[in-house]
Amino acid sequence: MSNSFEIGPVQVGEGRLFLIAGPCVIESEAHASKMADAIQRITADLGIPYIFKASYDKANRTSVKSYRGPGLREGVRILGKIARDTGLPVLTDVHEAADCEPVAEAVDVLQIPAFLCRQTDLLVAAGKTGRAVNIKKGQFVAPSDMTHTVEKVKSTGNDRISLTERGSSFGYNNLVVDFRSLAIMRKIAPVVFDGTHSVQQPSAANGVSGGQPEFIPLLARAAVAAGIDGLFLEVHDDPANAKSDGANALRLDLLKPLLENLLAIHAAAR
Repeated sequence: MSNSFEIGPVQVGEGRLFLIAGPCVIESEAHASKMADAIQRITADLGIPYIFKASYDKANRTSVKSYRGPGLREGVRILGKIARDTGLPVLTDVHEAADCEPVAEAVDVLQIPAFLCRQTDLLVAAGKTGRAVNIKKGQFVAPSDMTHTVEKVKSTGNDRISLTERGSSFGYNNLVVDFRSLAIMRKIAPVVFDGTHSVQQPSAANGVSGGQPEFIPLLARAAVAAGIDGLFLEVHDDPANAKSDGANALRLDLLKPLLENLLAIHAAAR
């Protein structure tokens, strides 16, 4: 496997499983803080290194009417406050090259959305910040082709890069996970498995995405057994009323038992 690196107290690529988790989007400062605190308590109890995630702007929502988030300025303020209050590393999506610098002032990881994983200017701008860059593999991209994406970031001198599998398009409104991709991409960079977007049914619910969250544990168990460095989960205390991606989110009360199961599998697989 390629290089390992640190994100605050989280070691990426050294064989210890870490978690990236939080709500899809910042719904309010109070809710984001509540989720960060709740997940931090669970991960601290289980000894899992944890990175909080939430988006300040979901620019790729299916419908123009869908909630996108508080926007750059307010979102960055909230994320920065959560980082200071909790001491956690923080991750968020960036959709435009111009956003990378101001976002990097507040967060530890810039995430490149799957739809934008080939956008050269965005990848280079993210790399230039010096922050860790987590790139989601596009639903339309072969895992081996992520070599070229990684090279774009590395051209800036930044090699703090991880790759995330989140399923591949399987006809319309459906995704499938090819678990060979985990081994293929792990030769390029440390690999994260997105257990929640992998059960998404894109644009399948009349202008919003549907999902099959009952399969999150199944896919997560398989990914951990196959060998991954990190797990990505969108977690919400009330998915039915979430403002984004509730249909594929993991309920907060299901997180701890799932992680306990995954830690046992990880220990056995090693």
